[in-house]
Amino acid sequence: MAKQRCVRFSTEKVISTVHILGTELFLDIHGAAPRAATCFKIWATHGLNIYKIEDHMTKSTKPSKSKVSCHDSTWPLDRTVKFSATMDAPSDQVDDEKIRVSYYECNDKVPIAKAILHITCIEMSLDADINRLGMVTRGGKQKDQWTWGPDGKGAILLVNCDRDNPTANEEDNKDTKLTSKQDLQDMSRMILTTQGPNEVFANYQLTLHISKADCDRVGVFYAQDKKEQRYYKHVLGSEKISYHVKRNLGQVESIFYVEGLKFPDIDFSGLVTFHASLLEPAKKEVPETSIFTDTLVFRVAPWIMTPNTLQPVSVYVCSVGDNKDFVEHIRKLAIKAGCKYIICPEEKNRGDRWIQDEMEFGYIQAPHKTFPVVFDSPRNRGLKDFPFKEVLGPDFGYVKRELNSKESDSSLDSFGNLEVSPPVNVKHKEYPLGRILIGASFPRNNNPMSKLVKDFLYHQVVQSPIELYTDWLYVGHVDEFLTFVPAPDQKGFRLLLASPRACFRLLEEKEKEGHGKAKMLEGLEFQGGQDHRPRSISEIIADRLLRQYNDKCQKYIDWNRKTLKEELGLTEKDIVEIPQLFQSHLPFPKYSVSEVLKDPADAYFPDMVNMIVLGKHLGIPKPFGPIIDGQCCLEKEVRRLLEPLGLSCNFIDDYGTYYLKYGDVHCGTNVRRKPFSFKWWNMRP
Repeated sequence: MAKQRCVRFSTEKVISTVHILGTELFLDIHGAAPRAATCFKIWATHGLNIYKIEDHMTKSTKPSKSKVSCHDSTWPLDRTVKFSATMDAPSDQVDDEKIRVSYYECNDKVPIAKAILHITCIEMSLDADINRLGMVTRGGKQKDQWTWGPDGKGAILLVNCDRDNPTANEEDNKDTKLTSKQDLQDMSRMILTTQGPNEVFANYQLTLHISKADCDRVGVFYAQDKKEQRYYKHVLGSEKISYHVKRNLGQVESIFYVEGLKFPDIDFSGLVTFHASLLEPAKKEVPETSIFTDTLVFRVAPWIMTPNTLQPVSVYVCSVGDNKDFVEHIRKLAIKAGCKYIICPEEKNRGDRWIQDEMEFGYIQAPHKTFPVVFDSPRNRGLKDFPFKEVLGPDFGYVKRELNSKESDSSLDSFGNLEVSPPVNVKHKEYPLGRILIGASFPRNNNPMSKLVKDFLYHQVVQSPIELYTDWLYVGHVDEFLTFVPAPDQKGFRLLLASPRACFRLLEEKEKEGHGKAKMLEGLEFQGGQDHRPRSISEIIADRLLRQYNDKCQKYIDWNRKTLKEELGLTEKDIVEIPQLFQSHLPFPKYSVSEVLKDPADAYFPDMVNMIVLGKHLGIPKPFGPIIDGQCCLEKEVRRLLEPLGLSCNFIDDYGTYYLKYGDVHCGTNVRRKPFSFKWWNMRP
């Protein structure tokens, strides 16, 4: 038996006790024995199972037990002779089962004393879906623990961060009222089963309780019938740590609905513990004491990011004064991919076009329910209200990590700096939900991602983050030099890396073929500074400072490449180099060579890895590369690299509307995707 309780006998009066079904009652026979007694006999009614406990025990073994007859032979009054009792069903009446112990002196046939114990058995169990099948598991074992893996056990709880009632001003878990029955579907059921004579529950107190530390992490509603209507009372959470459960006559089940209030984070492991206790009535100057406590542990479901390889559901883009054609291109691409298309109008984005930076889509999942959750970045610019006001809704949750008044967000807090890989296996360790990629500012640690955001990501546990060096970039986001695209082979994806090395190699090939006069950015209306003027292939190749600057950028990319290969278990075959050049913002010779080389990098032409991935349809920034034989040689090269993977390359002109403002297609769009088919609780982090 998992739980054991001791009861003492008395030769002076009849003792009554309550026994909990499924537990073991240890019988303290020796404490009541008269001094003259040398042996005893034990007798019990038929509803009791009496066990003799063999106390022959080593470090590696447990005490053995053997069932004995109620009318067994005489036993010596020896401390090594111990007995316990169990029952197989709740009692029908109070004190309906009895144990009698008769004490004897030497070999006398007449007992010198007797001790009688009356037992009332009740069933009491606090249960939830510990088998993760979408239904409450009754009487489950090890429910006070939580384990990972396909053979793991433990109940799961969702943070109730959606807004099922359209008239509400906050997420559903921000108040203590239940205004929508749909809200119950987001909660996990917890059932307290109590069965036995009504008199027991009239005299003993049933209490559901949590720790003080957990009261801001969970909320509990109790289903009650009031005036022929079902009523849900808020009983735990928000400073409430205990609740006296009032049981109606004959009531067997008390149904509770549990909601999460807080995601796992640096100060919260995600585990919350509930206790149901049966308390003895308080006596004068003696407080109530628990005769039994059942314990149940939940884990709050983590927030999970979705990689480019998952099926797209909806595409978001901002409409601003100058991007009508861009918005139309994205609309057509979304239609091709079979996605819902959502435009954030200018009155809601307030001129902020960078919708990728404002929010990141993910989801939360329990066996009974899955819904998307938008993670709102702390950047707080024109789009700052959009995720809360326009995305949050029924079965669409919201989470944010808000910086305090003394902190200021850095560029690294924008979510173009947040990507996630597809599932990978690394050194015999599986990451079935991929790994989060974060751009970081080490080794200089200059304006890093805020600790609040980073702590949140790390403590979701299931997508173990990798930090990459991005401080060499002007904006500093990981999406400026990498992305993932789906592939039809066993690997399932390719990592695309921006590559100055590949770009110079391509341009040198074209020069050798006699196309040295073909110009980059030709045909564009002149915009920006000197570095945006059309230049020929030969001029670019001959620009020693540009080459030197890009050699520096290539070293940083290769540094990250090495990290990605090690941390994602990639081979060279898994990586595709996409031609790309970078540039300094400091014009030469106004600034010295050393100053130029130290300056953070920006894309020399629209950054082709900064793309939107919608299944096999790719929306790639149009690079305006040299036109050779009527075709952009950069576009042709990207098609050669990606189309054999079954991908469709669609080049989108974002030059004036995004590129010159230090972003590209990915920065100006956002995608919600279907969740993984893999269930997060089946992994072993």
